[in-house]
Amino acid sequence: MYIFLNNLSLSDVLVTSNIVPNMLRILWTENGSITVSGCTFQYYIFGSLAATECLLLAVMSYDRYLAICDPLRYSSIMTFRLCRNLIIFSWVAGFTPTFPIAISLCKLHFCHLNTIDHFFCDFAPFLELACSDISTVKMLAFAFSFLFTFFPFSIIIVSYACVIHTILKIRTEKGRQKAFSTCSSHLAVVSLYYGTLFILYGVPSKKQSSDINKILSLLYTIVTPLLNPIIYSLKNQEISKAFGKIFHR
Repeated sequence: MYIFLNNLSLSDVLVTSNIVPNMLRILWTENGSITVSGCTFQYYIFGSLAATECLLLAVMSYDRYLAICDPLRYSSIMTFRLCRNLIIFSWVAGFTPTFPIAISLCKLHFCHLNTIDHFFCDFAPFLELACSDISTVKMLAFAFSFLFTFFPFSIIIVSYACVIHTILKIRTEKGRQKAFSTCSSHLAVVSLYYGTLFILYGVPSKKQSSDINKILSLLYTIVTPLLNPIIYSLKNQEISKAFGKIFHR
């Protein structure tokens, strides 16, 4: 689990590093500019890392499924080799399909409007500036987002359905609490991350103002990476004791 957490933390750090420095520069100077190629590159990194994080969360849900539903065979199934292969797959699969979308964005023609109404180069605000045919890019983006959002989410739903079914069969309340505590942190992170994604990209953009979109984008690009280590750290007994000593002084 900690190996997966290391990669999830790395993904969070890269997402924040990709967006926050340029955002702070714009806020500090009150005037920011970026080239089309630079904007495309920022979107490529952001989209790839978002897909990678979705896959990592799905892999972690499978890990929790094995730990709770098949604990006796956990060590023999979740070997270091399988763990390594799942991590490599998550990173490679996350960065590969976004590349054709980035290439298609580079081939678009942009009109005289050159102001992106956002704090980073997200797909929809960037695409609004194009004055050429965007049907191919939108089709690629839809296929990509469906594959790397709903498919991992389906794995998470199935895994936790099995986990909940197994927990409910435990006779003692203490045993149920202990089993649920092993996956509660991951479930909280998944709910926060996917909840924001579905609200932002699942609800039609015409029903949301640009300010709401910016706030929601801020949640999963900055706030969620900030909360993830806090959520997982609270499950560590030593860190929980340290927090208890601080707040009880």
